[in-house]
Amino acid sequence: MPIADLRRSYTLAGLRRADLNPDPIAQFGKWLQQTIDAQMLEPTAMTLATVGKSGRPSARIVLLKGVDERGLIFYTNYESRKARELAENPQGALVFYWAELERQVRVTGVVSSISREESEAYFKTRPRGHQLGAWVSTQSDVIASRGVLEERLELFEQKYPDTVPLPPFWGGYILSPTEIEFWQGRQNRLHDRFRYTKQANGNWLIERLAP
Repeated sequence: MPIADLRRSYTLAGLRRADLNPDPIAQFGKWLQQTIDAQMLEPTAMTLATVGKSGRPSARIVLLKGVDERGLIFYTNYESRKARELAENPQGALVFYWAELERQVRVTGVVSSISREESEAYFKTRPRGHQLGAWVSTQSDVIASRGVLEERLELFEQKYPDTVPLPPFWGGYILSPTEIEFWQGRQNRLHDRFRYTKQANGNWLIERLAP
């Protein structure tokens, strides 16, 4: 079948202005909890898009690890490509796509590092293998083979037989939203889209967008 013929009709639900919380973070939290309750695979997976000084955008999937009134939190290697691009241009964008619920959320805003203390508190909750993996991977660097990773893993397993410390090159970022859009699929491609835009006074303007 030609891929142009692959399509589906969205019929699960609609989204009305009256359904929306005036606070987009609260609205996001409501939708996120519904994806978790639906037992979706990787409900916290999100596409992170960044643009460095070259002007060429790049995107990858990362996992949301926290959300509060400040914004959305994720963790990574501070020497990775995404981190280098964020150092050059702190503007970032996130996209969540929850196909089973026919929903999408787009978030744009400014990305900044969180405190070392907050990163360390999260790092302590990670499984030991994940902690070691943070030390092992020189993220985004070219390596000769998988054997390089396996050798480094063995090295750090011996170096840290008990507690694994937080690497100095690893930690969290927070994206503080300036714009959040909620998309609900509808029939005939006449989807419901609502955009929250942060105003100078800190309030949020809510507008319906054409699909």
